[in-house]
Order: sequence, then structure tokens, then C-alpha cells
Amino acid sequence: MERPCPLLTFFSFFFFFFLPCLSCPEYQKQALLQFKSSILAISPSFNSSDDSDQLQSWNSSSSCCGWGRVECRGIPRVVIALYLTNLFTGLSPQPQVVSTILAPLFHIRSLENLYISDNNIQGEIPGVGFANLSNLVLLDMSGNNFKGSIPPQLFRLPYLRELQLGVNSLTGKLLHDDEETEKYVLSSTSNLKVLSLFGHKFSDGMLLSILCLKGLEFLDLSHNDLSMEIPTEIGNYLPNISTLALSNNRLTGGIPSSMRRLSKLKLLFLHNNLLTGEIPTWLFDFKGLTALFVGGNRLIWNNSVTVEIAPNPSLSRLHLKSCGLVGEIPKWISNQTGLRFLDLSKNNLRGELPEWFVEMRFEGLILSDNEFTGSLSPRLFSGLSPGVLALSRNNFSGELPKNIGFATSLWVLSLKENNFSGPIPQSLDQSLSLQLLDLSRNRFSGHFPDFNPDTELAYIDFSLNDFSGEVPTTFPVGTRFLALGGNKLSGGLPFNLTNLSNLERLELQDNNLTGELPNFLSRISTLQVLNLRNNSFQGSIPQSIFNLRSLRILDVSDNNLTGEIPKESDNLVGMLETPNLPSSIIEINYLAYSTWLRQEEQVGLDYRDLVVNWKKSKQGISTDKLNIYTLLDLSNNQLSGQIPTSLGVLKALKLLNISSNKLSGKIPTSFGDLENIETLDLSHNNLSGSIPPTFTKLQQLTILDVSNNELVGPIPDGGHMGTMMLDPNYFANNSGLCGIQIGVPCPKEQLTPPVQIEEDDHKEPWLL
Repeated sequence: MERPCPLLTFFSFFFFFFLPCLSCPEYQKQALLQFKSSILAISPSFNSSDDSDQLQSWNSSSSCCGWGRVECRGIPRVVIALYLTNLFTGLSPQPQVVSTILAPLFHIRSLENLYISDNNIQGEIPGVGFANLSNLVLLDMSGNNFKGSIPPQLFRLPYLRELQLGVNSLTGKLLHDDEETEKYVLSSTSNLKVLSLFGHKFSDGMLLSILCLKGLEFLDLSHNDLSMEIPTEIGNYLPNISTLALSNNRLTGGIPSSMRRLSKLKLLFLHNNLLTGEIPTWLFDFKGLTALFVGGNRLIWNNSVTVEIAPNPSLSRLHLKSCGLVGEIPKWISNQTGLRFLDLSKNNLRGELPEWFVEMRFEGLILSDNEFTGSLSPRLFSGLSPGVLALSRNNFSGELPKNIGFATSLWVLSLKENNFSGPIPQSLDQSLSLQLLDLSRNRFSGHFPDFNPDTELAYIDFSLNDFSGEVPTTFPVGTRFLALGGNKLSGGLPFNLTNLSNLERLELQDNNLTGELPNFLSRISTLQVLNLRNNSFQGSIPQSIFNLRSLRILDVSDNNLTGEIPKESDNLVGMLETPNLPSSIIEINYLAYSTWLRQEEQVGLDYRDLVVNWKKSKQGISTDKLNIYTLLDLSNNQLSGQIPTSLGVLKALKLLNISSNKLSGKIPTSFGDLENIETLDLSHNNLSGSIPPTFTKLQQLTILDVSNNELVGPIPDGGHMGTMMLDPNYFANNSGLCGIQIGVPCPKEQLTPPVQIEEDDHKEPWLL
């Protein structure tokens, strides 16, 4: 008889006994396949999204240990981690995902790390299901839409060390029925080290109940509804805390002295609350403290303090915004040799920047809203230059240093509202890292920089200076915001503006521009805001401008435009419905400094408001709210013909101003469909006929001006028109209007029955 081949015996043993140990258990594979099926049921287009390839590998013919977003360990192999963050990134709009979709995952009891953040998951957190995952060490559910309270089962998971729940809609507290029993259970069973709860609606009870988690090393309760005083004994309850973030709440009272016992404290964020009293100098005594943010409160710095502040080489970030600092920059700051970020904005500091201060080599320096004077030292931009420099609203003067563009790390430069003058240094042409450049409200003049088209510069504001000549076009291709208004620019609009294929906001108002509005503007398909107010443009409004599908704000008032208003409005998609997504300009709205894990504290960078005409006065709309506003202002031109009925489809409009033209004919009844309109100005035209009864449907209307026309008949009196405060001057100088609103009785045969409408209490006013 032949002897069996040893090699064959080995391979047989390998395939039949060892290989199965390298595959994940069948029940875990089936659970994951069921989870994938649930996703496809919610969004059938998921397979065609940009990130779908990461789940394409999930199939029944292979081991789940080889799938994307899955991590296995051990022999036999079991699933220990699932990376299911941002599953729907490529889909627009994101589908609504119910929390029951997580049910299959609760069968995988070997899980140690579970990431399900940023998936728009809604509903309550399934506490019973998570209780099955007794091996969990890390759970990240941030950036969803979970509601209700945090289930107590999460705090009873024996190995859970990190719980990330930031940016949801959770409420309540940790302790419920028997608080003393709950405190004992939490303090004795929870091994939690990291708890992130920023961006919710938690109130005071949450902070109080968290104090029993004495093992915490990281706590983030920023951006909530805390309105209490910081607990007096907080220093006794959290002895191991190294990161404490309570910013952006409504906390009151002072900083309790018990916090001196937090000997392990490294990062302290208390900014943007309502804290009062004196800032204690012992905050600088923590040897390991790297970040101290106490600005934006009602705290006051004792300006007599000098030698009491000892050097702390560990301190790298200091935030003392609006803390009552007066005089020159405190000399004790020079002792903090490790400082890399400093915010001293909104104080009463004055004088020139000391040489020792310029030599400190900050990565971020915010000195806005003070009374600093003098010119900027070239040393500020040599060597290790700051990444962010915000000196807005001071009294700096002189020309900018010629080497300013050689600051290779500079990505935000905000110098608005000072007294700088002269030309913009040509070195800025090649600043490859710069993303935001705001030089508005100064006295700059001369030639515009010829920016490198490949730089990252996205936000450019040169408005309200003394620039002259033609509109420049040498801006980076990636420019999203371009503001050149309030200068002395002349000539027509250059065709090269079409090279700015990412442009969202173009402001050229208050210049001396001439010529016709060109058709090529329609090629900038990304435009959301186009402001050409108060120039000398002539000719007709091209129909092509009304084909800009992203356009939400169009202001061409105070020009010499003639002809008719374009008749087709259906392509103004941005004015048909109020958009929910913010402008991508806001992507650079914050300077974020990473602290630990997902914890970020943000320093707001203020953008100039968009100024619009609001009933013969100018008011500003903040940039971060522009996404919900739409307006169309064609006033103070020489437009003629009838008002197009199609304007009535622009249901997102909050302001429509076509006053002071030569328009004739009747007011379209379709204007009754402008359900979001707040200001409607049709004054100073040649309009005839009556005010349509459909106006009674306009629930948001606060200002209606039809004065100086040839209107006749009754002013509609039903619905909102019967309750809103109407100024009689807004109906003056017509041919025969009547109604109780203006004290002129109507003959009985002219009275019209009110239009029945449905009440809507959910609309929010535009300008408060």
C-alpha cells in the first residue's frame, strides 16, 4: 500500500481546519449583508454614489474580513470594527435614515469600535440593541439626527471608553428615576474616558449628572443650552479631566476656585458664555495647560496684573476676546514663549505692535476691534509667518510691507476697516496658500495684483477702496467670492470673468461701470449672488441672466436699463424654492484648531454683510444666512412694458422691487403665489387696474408699496391684508384706490369677497 503524501496531508488539514478560522463567522457576514440590503432599500441609487465602491466588496461569496470598512482580528477571525461613516456622501439630497437600520449590527457582539457618524440617522438611540455590544470600546454616532435622551444602557457597557455623540438633537440628562441609585451605578460601572456631547439641546441637568462620571478625561458640552453656574465643586468631581469644553452656552457666574484642583487639565474652553467676575490668574498655573479660552464672556482682566503671571512654556493657545484689556499689549504675554495662537480682539488695546510681540511668531493672531495704530512691520511676514492674521477695525495706516506675499503659511488675511493706503504689494500675486483676503474699507489704490490662477484663494474683498480703471480679471480660477464694490472702476464687464468657473458671489455695485449687461454672464453657472447696483449700465436685461439656475439674489437697481423684464423665469431655480444647503463660501468661515480626537474649537472669521436696499434704507444680510434669502431688485431703471406673469412662480422671493420704472398694464394675479414675499414694491410706475384679490394669500407680506401708479378699486381686505399694518403713503397718488386701510370708503358694487386661505404659522421673518 502506498504511503500518503505528507504535503497533501498538510494542505488538506490547512483547507479544512485552518482556512475557516481566517473567515468571519457566517452569522456576522449575514448581519452585514442585511445591513447593506437595508441601505439599498432606503436609497436604491446608493450603488451609483461616489463612495459605493467601499461596500461593493460586501457580497456572499467572500469573507467579510476582506470587505471594505470592516476590520477583523483573532483566530478564529471575528469582526471587531466597522467604519460606516459618511455612507451617503455622494448622494444629494441625503436620504432620511431611521435608527432601526442599525438592528443587524447588534448581532455582532465582538464589535469593539463602531463608527456610524454623519449618516443623517434619525429617531431615538436604540439602547436595548447597543446593550448587546458588550465589548464596545469606542462608539461614534456624531453628526446624525438622533433625538430623545441618551439611553442608560450605553453607560453600562463595561469596556466603553469613548462615546462620540456630537451634533445631534438629543435632550434630557443621564439620571432619571432614582437619581441616587443611578449615580451609584454610573460611578461604579462606567469606565468612560471620552464623552463628546457638543451641538445638542442639553440643559443644566446634563452637566450635573455627568459629574458622577469621575473617570472622565475628556468632556465636551459646548454648543448646548446650559444656563446655570459652573458647579462650585466641579474640581472635586472630575479629578482626571484633561479636556473640558463648556463653550458657546449661557453659563453664568464666575469661574469656581475648585477648578484649581484639576491638576491634569490641558485644554480649557469656557469662551462665549455669560460668565462674570475677574479672570483668576491661577488659570495660568496649570503646568500642562496648552489651551485657555475664556474670551467672549463678561469676564474682566485685572489690568494691574504684571509680575503675577509666570511663564508657562506649555501654553500654546490663548483666547482673551472681549476681556476688558486696556492700554498696550500686556508685557506678561512675552513670557508665554510657547504661544502659537492668540485672540485679543474686542478689547481696548492701543498703540503700535511692540517689536517683542512681532517676534513671537504666531500661527494665528486675532487683534480685530481694538485701537492699534502705526504700520505693520515686515518682520511679521518673514520666517515663520502666521497662518491667520486678523487686524480688522483698528487704526493701522501706511502701506503694506512689500514682503507680505512671501509669508508662505498665510492662508487668512483680514485687514478691513483700517487706514491702509497705497498699492497692494505685488508679492501677493504668488501667495499659494492664501484662501481668504479681505482688504475692504481702506484707502488702497493703484494696480490690482495679477494673481496666480492656480492659487487656493477663494474669498477676495477689495470693496470700498480707491481703485480705478477697468474691472480686473486676473483672479484665481477657484475664486468663489469677489467683492469690488464701492470703488471707481469704469468700463464694461470683461469676458474673462467667465474663467471664474466657481464664482458664487460677484459684487460690483457703486462703481462707474458702463455698457450693456453681457450675455456671457450666464456662463458663470455657479453664481448665487450678482450685485451690479448703482452703476451706469444701459440696454436691456438679457434673458440669459434669467437662466442662471443657482442665482438667488439679483440686484441691478439704479442703472439706466431699458426694455422689458425677461418673460421666462422658470429657469431661476434658486428663486423657486428656499434652498436648505449653505453656500460653500461658508466652508472657510471658521478657523478650526484641532485639540484632541474630534474636538474642535472654532474662531469665527467675520464676513462682510451683503447690503441691500430695504425701503429707502440699506440693511445687511450676514453671509452665513444668505442661503435662506432670495431677492430680485430691478428698481430705479427705465424698464417698460408689462410685468411678466411668470415672476409669480418665484415662490422663494422675500423681496421684489421693480419700483421707479416705466412699467404699465395690470399687476399679475400670479403675485398672490409669492408665498414667502415680505416686501413688494411696485411704486412709481404706470400700472393700472386693481390690486389683485390674490394678495390676501401673502401671509409673510409686511410692506406693500403701490404708490404713484394709476390703480383703481378696493384694496383687498381679507386674510393677512386685513390684519397687517398698512401705511397709507404706500397707496398714495393713484387714480381711484379705496378701502378702510386708507380711510376712503368703497362703493358697495366695488367690494370684493375675501379669498379663503390656510394659516401658516411656521414661516420665519427675514429681517428681525
